[in-house]
Amino acid sequence: MAHWLVKSEPDAYSWQQLVKDKETSWDGVRNFAARTHLKAMKKGDDVLYYHSNEGLEIVGIAKLAKEFYQDPTIDDDKWVSVALKPLKALKKPVTLVQIKADKRLQNMALVRIGRLSVQPVSDEEWEVIMELSEMA
Repeated sequence: MAHWLVKSEPDAYSWQQLVKDKETSWDGVRNFAARTHLKAMKKGDDVLYYHSNEGLEIVGIAKLAKEFYQDPTIDDDKWVSVALKPLKALKKPVTLVQIKADKRLQNMALVRIGRLSVQPVSDEEWEVIMELSEMA
């Protein structure tokens, strides 16, 4: 099973909204690298939910509920969506400041390619995030 990170501005679509909705289509992604990652995601993969722009922290864990399909927000079959379901909130959100300060996470995509909205997370990075969130 792979691990991923998705980013959303909390005023656009927050973790709390995902919990309320119980499932959502992760659509509207218009970046080629992010699209490649969406296509690589498999049902059941774990997904870190990151609040960008405001908060700047990982706040929850979602599960991939449905693998990639045509993005319903655009009439162009090049763009895809996936479906996410909330799994659980982190006991303690993990901030970008914490992530950047931890040498074990220096190669994390969130640090190196900050603007990418869908990113892979290595097993080692996942374990560090779980440790920092007091979930390990």
